[in-house]
Amino acid sequence: MKRKLRPVKTPKLKEVALKEKLKLEEKLAQEAEDDDYENIANVGSDSEDELEAIHRINNVNTEDSGYEDDELPEKELLPEIDPVYDSDETDEEENAVGSIPLEWYEEHDHMGYDKDGNKIMKPSKSELDTLLSQLDDPETAQSVFDKFKQANIKLGKEELELIRNVASGSYPQEPADEPTVEWFTSQVSPMPLSAAPEPKRRFVPSKWEARKIMKIVRAIRKGLFDPNKKITKETGPYKIWNEDDESNISSTHLPAPKALLPDHAHSYNPPAEYVMTENEIKEWEQMDPEDRDYNFIIKKYNNLRSVPGYNRFIQERFERCLDLYLCPRVKGKTIHTDPDKLLPKLPDPRDLQPFPQTLVITYKGHNDKVRCISVDPAGVFLASGAEDGVLKIWEISSGRCLQTVEFPSAILALVWNPNKSYGILAVSCGTTITLFNAKVHSRLIKESNESLITSGNTAKSNNQYATWRVPSKDEQNRGELMQIELHKAATSVSWHRRGDYFVSVSPEATSSAAVQIHQITKRQSLCPFKKFKSQVQHVVFHPSKPILFVATKQHVLVYELTKQERLKTLMSGVKWISSIDIHPLGDNLIIGSYDRRLCWFDLDLSSMPYKTLRYHNHAVRKVVYHKKYPLFVSCGDDGRVNVFHGKVFPDDLMRQPMIVPVKVINAHSVVGNHGTLDCEFHPTQPWLFSSGADNTVKLFT
Repeated sequence: MKRKLRPVKTPKLKEVALKEKLKLEEKLAQEAEDDDYENIANVGSDSEDELEAIHRINNVNTEDSGYEDDELPEKELLPEIDPVYDSDETDEEENAVGSIPLEWYEEHDHMGYDKDGNKIMKPSKSELDTLLSQLDDPETAQSVFDKFKQANIKLGKEELELIRNVASGSYPQEPADEPTVEWFTSQVSPMPLSAAPEPKRRFVPSKWEARKIMKIVRAIRKGLFDPNKKITKETGPYKIWNEDDESNISSTHLPAPKALLPDHAHSYNPPAEYVMTENEIKEWEQMDPEDRDYNFIIKKYNNLRSVPGYNRFIQERFERCLDLYLCPRVKGKTIHTDPDKLLPKLPDPRDLQPFPQTLVITYKGHNDKVRCISVDPAGVFLASGAEDGVLKIWEISSGRCLQTVEFPSAILALVWNPNKSYGILAVSCGTTITLFNAKVHSRLIKESNESLITSGNTAKSNNQYATWRVPSKDEQNRGELMQIELHKAATSVSWHRRGDYFVSVSPEATSSAAVQIHQITKRQSLCPFKKFKSQVQHVVFHPSKPILFVATKQHVLVYELTKQERLKTLMSGVKWISSIDIHPLGDNLIIGSYDRRLCWFDLDLSSMPYKTLRYHNHAVRKVVYHKKYPLFVSCGDDGRVNVFHGKVFPDDLMRQPMIVPVKVINAHSVVGNHGTLDCEFHPTQPWLFSSGADNTVKLFT
């Protein structure tokens, strides 16, 4: 009995048949002009074959698929093709102006043109509308503004990832993982590329290498060669400024500066306006060499043969060589900073009052230059000495001259005794130092002065450079108590704080007699130093310790008197020291110099100047501290007196002194290249006394 087979459903075959059927129907529909099915039979044998294929496909679909005709799925209809449709066209209008600056359309109401030439109007959104739209739109943070379209465009995932990579500093795009190509294989070949046998020279030692090795061995045996010694390359002489040799030139090298080219002044026949007159020649000779415009006097000659030899030629060439060899030259880096930040922050001078600034009294009566002045320790009387040998004692408050004494020669120095119990005035006139008892003092002070002198030992001093002498009766009647005769004139006198000692300086004397310490009670003079390397200019005592400061031309020597040894040497850095003064606390020192400088020394800090001030145009004659107020002044030949606020902090060792210039006083007029010759502070008030070449003494408060 035969078993009845069930039809097997073949879905793939059915799909293929449907596709072929659809293709044939489309083809017939295109070829047929009429929808009538009967006209298809008249087409020909080709159409009959096609109908047979369709009938065969239908049979396959119905018989082989196992579906009935009613069970066939309906044909899916595709949408009709719109011939006018443009796939690249968008609803938005595209700005077709090209890549031009949009600033050209700022004054217009449109922002460009589309492809048809119509204006594209600007969106009429206000800032408030834009803000509200950004708040309402959650995708605002992931969009950017397009200037050409005037709208926000949302970024895709790839674009956002690109922005994140750039912001984080990594690669914008991940590098492509491309497989490496091995141009040379890493696998070792078991067979060589060439089958040629190895040459014999590869197995036989070289005779030339053997000879070279034996030569080195013989040198080692004889000691001519040390294999362990490091070979250093010796560099021979080379030109320092050779621009062709780039091996010796560093990155910061600067070429040597070229000498200045000659101008009209260097000509043997210069123009008339360049030739110096007699007054210009005198001014040129009085100027410092570094301040002169030219190192020679400009003259005119008739011909080149009349020009003499230049006497500074070798010296200038030598200085030029020193500049090229010693002066370092390095490329400097330009730093753009605010100039105000480079200046130190100084307080307002009005906050640092009181200090002298106003002229109150002018003391007139001298007929010549007033070289020195001094104020008594009580602050009542003022003594002044002139170059004509006249000594005057003034009452400070009224400006009245109380006493006038004439000496045989110019008064070089005068100083009151700092002890208030005595009213002795030390006057240096020529080679004589006179201890003077002014008549202006009270009877008690006069008696104490006389008792101090008479109580002294009358024994003869062993010092051959100083002689103590009792003045005559006429000299005693006018106030002289004692005279000390020196070999050379004393230009400076300074008292000890107790009033029994004073020191004198004679720069023109021998080294051993340049500095002498005189004691009144014993009537003895002592030469504590045997020799100085330079000429002594000024000497002062320490205000509270047994220390003596000796100022030479360029150094300040600090001596301990009890131990008789030198403690330190201060390097001033100036050419010629003119005066010196010690701070009342004893930790700071100031000096003045003839080369217009004022130097402040911190004795606990260094042996070099803490500050170097240059506020004078000519030589500095005198520098002095105030005993109570944080003030110090300097006077010079330019006729000016510079007042400074100098405050020290003894309780705070880490804090540096504060130096502030507060006032410039035009005190005296310049006469014969001399201006202000001396200045002194009042012992208790912030008053300043000054004397000058105009024969006057002035008081500033």
